[in-house]
Amino acid sequence: MNILVSACLLGVNCKYDQGNNFQERVARLKEKYHLIPVCPEIMGGLSTPRIPAEVCGKRVVMKDGTDVTCQFENGAKEAWKLAEMFDCRYAILKEKSPSCGNGQIYDGTFTKTLTHEDGVTAKFLKEHGICVLGEKDPSLESLLEKGNENETKDC
Repeated sequence: MNILVSACLLGVNCKYDQGNNFQERVARLKEKYHLIPVCPEIMGGLSTPRIPAEVCGKRVVMKDGTDVTCQFENGAKEAWKLAEMFDCRYAILKEKSPSCGNGQIYDGTFTKTLTHEDGVTAKFLKEHGICVLGEKDPSLESLLEKGNENETKDC
């Protein structure tokens, strides 16, 4: 089974600050699954490093006020194209990210205040039938234990 994964969770330095969010428990999934790394922000045309961005209503805005909604939307579409190409039913995405956040993202005030919403890519993937999990989702343990023969989470 193929799983779409935020590239930063696999150690790729694609965060806004040129860092990554490596997660060993996500990387261990490569023992049983084929992982497809994606960074929707890079795929949408943004550079690394870049100014931090947050979802503000229906727009995505950088801290300096630059509107990057189109780049985020394009990145979401590109991530979905990969999911479709590789027949990914699952995506493991970086929690709280304006692209990848699943159920919680920062609220657009740049004060580290969380709101119960999805990032642009997480929302787009869900709308297209992909089961989205965050890197700390307890379902990851089931995926690690069971492997390819048994998909475990209903979305």
